[in-house]
Amino acid sequence: MKTHKFLPIFIAIFTLGLCSAELFAQIQMPQPSPAASVTQKVGLTNITVEYSSPGVKGRKVFGELQKFGTTWRAGANQPTKITFSTAVKVGGKELNAGSYAISIKPMESGDWTIYLHGDGKSIFTYFNQGNVDEAKLESEAAVKLSATPKQLSDAVERLVYVISAGDNKTGKVSMAWDKTMVSFDVDTNPEGIIESMKNSLK
Repeated sequence: MKTHKFLPIFIAIFTLGLCSAELFAQIQMPQPSPAASVTQKVGLTNITVEYSSPGVKGRKVFGELQKFGTTWRAGANQPTKITFSTAVKVGGKELNAGSYAISIKPMESGDWTIYLHGDGKSIFTYFNQGNVDEAKLESEAAVKLSATPKQLSDAVERLVYVISAGDNKTGKVSMAWDKTMVSFDVDTNPEGIIESMKNSLK
């Protein structure tokens, strides 16, 4: 009789334990490189960058963590992605509306190289036994451009992307981490979009 008396209590405790275990399994712990995004409207175009934001954590970033002369995904975890809501021009090249993967090659001296890849490609597409096939990555890039890195007076602990609307025609996309910032321009050509819309209504 005593066993039957306490059986409902045992069942309740057991069920509570199972629920707690399932709840704990669903809780996501903070990521070392949290996901982040930034969106800016420039002219008639929305520009969005989605990335993961690693921290410096007392390390030397460029030259050690991210080696000079080696292309890197310009963030952490997943590929860094930039999306344009309309056609734009980057580095003198026309790009259709859509998403592109950003990768960056830091250099010890001189300009850095920034690549944009479309068609779902990212730097991971060009990994070969842990190394980047630099020649193939470069030949298949939708855009390759040079950018002069700027040294910052204050260190930026977590990698961050910023988009400036500028003159509301040409936006500037900047990546800053540690004491370095590198940027590239995006020509949104709002006048061209308006003219195209007018022509389509004729």
